[in-house]
Amino acid sequence: MIQQKLKAQGIFLDLDGTIVDSKGAYLEAAKIACESIGQKAPELKAALEIPRRLEQGLGITDITNGETKKFLKVYLKAYYSATQQKTKLIPNIAETIENLSTKAKLAVITMRYVKKQAVEKELRYFGVLKYFSNVVTALDTEKPKPSPQALIKCADALNLDICNCVIAGDSINDIRAGKAAGATTIGVLSGLFYIEELTKENPDLIIKDINTLPNFIE
Repeated sequence: MIQQKLKAQGIFLDLDGTIVDSKGAYLEAAKIACESIGQKAPELKAALEIPRRLEQGLGITDITNGETKKFLKVYLKAYYSATQQKTKLIPNIAETIENLSTKAKLAVITMRYVKKQAVEKELRYFGVLKYFSNVVTALDTEKPKPSPQALIKCADALNLDICNCVIAGDSINDIRAGKAAGATTIGVLSGLFYIEELTKENPDLIIKDINTLPNFIE
């Protein structure tokens, strides 16, 4: 674990569960997808299990009763539509992002399969896009996280040494991508994954949310 403050040239932040609270979008997508296959709308905890499993490459057949292909087609479309109305900034994150932008170049690296313009629109709506030097989505690389491709591409675009960059996110895939790229890895507990799961990935640091991050950056 980090014992002293970091000198970071770049800070790469995940989007869902790190910058924005996406629970409402996950719940809305699950309701719509479940209805499409004749299933009862899930409670929030069950709805959050869907993206947790999908991110880990785990099956959801017990949720979809074998109609996974149809479910996912509806679910993903509904989710990306819902993010336009159902996401909200993590509390106090706008001030934190502004603070971090004075310490290093900031970028967003997300596993959403959308054009970067869609993410930029969302960040602009929340008033924080101006603090980010780059946005990379799953459509911008051949392999999204946990592959290190997005991080390396982002560092190159910003003319940064990846070894002097930090990746912070709520997912095990953020940590795995960071380790594979050679970046400092920070897990945050504001999203889908629990501290036990993040701890198993051996990140350099685990924090409650991004609002704590400035305390560890020079």
